[in-house]
Amino acid sequence: MTHPAKAIKFSIDVSRAKRLSLPIVALESTVITHGLPRPQNLTLAHDMERAVREEGATPATIAFLDGCLHIGLNEPELERLANENEPFKAGPRDFATVMTKEACGGTTVAGTMLASKQTNIKVFATGGIGGVHRESHFDISADLQALGTIPMIVVCAGAKAILDLPATLEYLETLGVPVVGYGTNEFPAFYSRESGLDVSVNLDNPQAIVDFAKAHWDAGLQSAVLVANPVPPGEAISKSEMEPYIEQASKEAQKKKIRGKELTPFLLQHINELTKGKSMRANLSLLLNNARLAAQIAHALRTSEKQKWA
Repeated sequence: MTHPAKAIKFSIDVSRAKRLSLPIVALESTVITHGLPRPQNLTLAHDMERAVREEGATPATIAFLDGCLHIGLNEPELERLANENEPFKAGPRDFATVMTKEACGGTTVAGTMLASKQTNIKVFATGGIGGVHRESHFDISADLQALGTIPMIVVCAGAKAILDLPATLEYLETLGVPVVGYGTNEFPAFYSRESGLDVSVNLDNPQAIVDFAKAHWDAGLQSAVLVANPVPPGEAISKSEMEPYIEQASKEAQKKKIRGKELTPFLLQHINELTKGKSMRANLSLLLNNARLAAQIAHALRTSEKQKWA
């Protein structure tokens, strides 16, 4: 059994950033354990952390190692996670399982948000959030509940395009989660900059996002602020090009009766094969783009907090 005192461990860099009140960006780790093949997963982990540092913030990649929740990973720990065999895909309901089994695992969007809540990290960068699945409207990602109940700023490239995007946005509205379009009036669709769906508000700079989030929480709401940052134009794939691939992958998943946690990794891998790697390049590009924006937002948040206490 994991001892409670050992349940959470901060890296040296994150401990220092917390002590000195420096900007911190949480990074999820299922993209390392389940999202990308080796060795691209480790390369991406390094690139994400570098992108955050280049914008003046401290990256906190969150993951489980031997049942201990790590807030920030050093190089040997990152390498170990990237090469771990059969790690858990750890959402909030899996935390107790991973801890009691003293196992390893990558944290999902919802899992990373829970860890951030426990350690008071307010800004998080991911690729695309989970949502309502096309294959079954009863299959709803725990990411949505986390977004509805944890007050932090989450930067994404929209929801994963394999999902039912209108239903996902409706669910976010029900939960009181505002969707901020970063320089856009249209909700991005992960690989694509367009979806035909509206965002709650269009904001075009990090300080405006911080001011909006503060107003949201000052109004008494406890939900996250979701910042939808479109994939860079050079790597974007049009919705009309992507949709046939997504439909083909979805049909294949239904034929093979793939459900639950296995569904998203299967669909993403199948789409990557169908697009001959084009979707993977878009995925990597948007992840780094989100890491940079999240670091800028974290910087603006720390600056405004310091001004508040000055």
